[in-house]
Amino acid sequence: MTESVVLDPVDLQLLRLLQNDARITYRDLAAQVGLAPSTCLDRVTRLRRSGVILGHRLQLDPAKLGRGLQALLSVQVRPHRRELVGPFVERIRALPEALTVFHLTGPDDYLVHVAVADMADLQRLVLDEFTARREVARVETRLIFQQWDCGPLLPSATSPQTP
Repeated sequence: MTESVVLDPVDLQLLRLLQNDARITYRDLAAQVGLAPSTCLDRVTRLRRSGVILGHRLQLDPAKLGRGLQALLSVQVRPHRRELVGPFVERIRALPEALTVFHLTGPDDYLVHVAVADMADLQRLVLDEFTARREVARVETRLIFQQWDCGPLLPSATSPQTP
């Protein structure tokens, strides 16, 4: 299990600002938290090195890229052994349709979020990339009608539950 990192109020303020706008300049970030830009850069660098900041990512709209149908695939693998987990996950991660893969507890071993062009493409994906694999015992498909992103990880500085 990963250990938590001790963060002071300035670190938390930096993280709140960065999670809402990862493209903010260090000059603007420093001005908003009351630090010199070089000090701000040092703090953000420390947060990256300690693993608190994992990176930045570009979010794309699957529908605008011709993949307007999204689904969640619940996958049961048998036998569920360590030597199958790594290769199975790497194969799924290599699929261009796969957005996220979760390894779970409970009756299903994996939950895979996929984006495909249409129902025929989803059927092809399930049959050719999942159920055709020897270790896949069962796949259950759930279509996603709509999804919403949730709030930021850190609440605003004015929130009563601020860490």
